[in-house]
Amino acid sequence: MADLHGKTLFITGASRGIGLAIALRAARDGANVAVVAKTTTAHPKLPGTIHTAARAIEAAGGRALALACDIRFEDQIEQAVEATVQAFGGIDILVNNASAISLTGTLATPMKRFDLMFGVNVRGTYACSQACLPQLLKAPNPHVLMLSPPLAMESRWFKDHLAYTMAKYGMSECVLGLAAEFEAKGVAVNALWPRTVIATAAIAMLGGMVRPENCRTPEIMADAAHWVLTQDSRRVSGRFFLDEDALAEAGVTDFSRYAVAPGAPLLTDLFLDRAAGT
Repeated sequence: MADLHGKTLFITGASRGIGLAIALRAARDGANVAVVAKTTTAHPKLPGTIHTAARAIEAAGGRALALACDIRFEDQIEQAVEATVQAFGGIDILVNNASAISLTGTLATPMKRFDLMFGVNVRGTYACSQACLPQLLKAPNPHVLMLSPPLAMESRWFKDHLAYTMAKYGMSECVLGLAAEFEAKGVAVNALWPRTVIATAAIAMLGGMVRPENCRTPEIMADAAHWVLTQDSRRVSGRFFLDEDALAEAGVTDFSRYAVAPGAPLLTDLFLDRAAGT
């Protein structure tokens, strides 16, 4: 498998969870990582800041740039892109990982929360893609990766949390559109989604809806993302990968090491039907 040595990744929401796991996997190859997130001081319930993430990336063998950025605002994105280019000379890979969630019905979703989900998930993804594309178009093997689900326009995925589903599907629609728009210019645009729920600090915010022992670790997403991001950008684009399927294409079929509690039943993630593997 190819590696990401010397590549520059611009990763939103990289201060913790899946975004940080993807960053650390790239760092082990000797990549440069722009840690793009809002968290500059520790949150009482969500550990990790852009600074702790940057230190971890450097300890893993990469180079890091901690960038405080709220991706709802294009001026902050533009400043983050400029700082990344100044520090590392360009951008090879954009990972649109930042996301806001509220698994609430219509009457229980305040418009402030609706605006947050659309501002981060849809607008933020679009704005980061737009800002990074001039640099990606100069890169030898450019990739954009959205952490978003395969599209399935069925009412069952909308009825319980309409606003969140629309916001996540908006990210996936960016995959469809950008992949087609930039296919001829060699920019790969793909989506990646977990087969099972991933154990991150964020699941604690869901009020006990998910037990960590029924999850996998973020490392399965990091390894799957690594495989996608090392593929030929002119050959692998416009696809909606599940982590298991990407790893299977990389020759990995035993996922047991990613289980938080080996042998425990796994919860299939939202927007998916097929039962999870072990």
